[in-house]
Amino acid sequence: MRAVVQRVSGCRVTVNGRQVSRIAAGLLALLGIEQGDTEQDIGYMVRKISALRVFDDTEGKLNLSLGEVGGELMLVSQFTLLGDARKGNRPGFSRAMTGEEARHLYERALQAFRREGMPVAGGAYGEHMRLELTNDGPVTVLLDSRGVF
Repeated sequence: MRAVVQRVSGCRVTVNGRQVSRIAAGLLALLGIEQGDTEQDIGYMVRKISALRVFDDTEGKLNLSLGEVGGELMLVSQFTLLGDARKGNRPGFSRAMTGEEARHLYERALQAFRREGMPVAGGAYGEHMRLELTNDGPVTVLLDSRGVF
């Protein structure tokens, strides 16, 4: 499982011109679900994203987590994070989990964040979404549950 996590001052998701979710200040996590991912991968992402110290403390250092600043989380499924463009110019997505199995893990991830008490909004799985966000910093972190980076 991969994630691109961005600190944002706001984010909203629209589908066909209709807003489906919105958060104020917090984190946007784009989540790529890979073939073979399990509940353990979800647990890794929940632990890491919840504890990421990417918010400024009183001295201006990145030292506070999402919960410590009272922020919100936007979790959006994005299979293209698993694109492989090492050969040619068109990425291949053979490592990405597809269909109902991926939808199930994405929904389980949303539930897992909620169980941790995090205010979380989601995208629209499988839909063509438009994300409007204001990256704050910018601060962007890459995570991979398999330790690739």
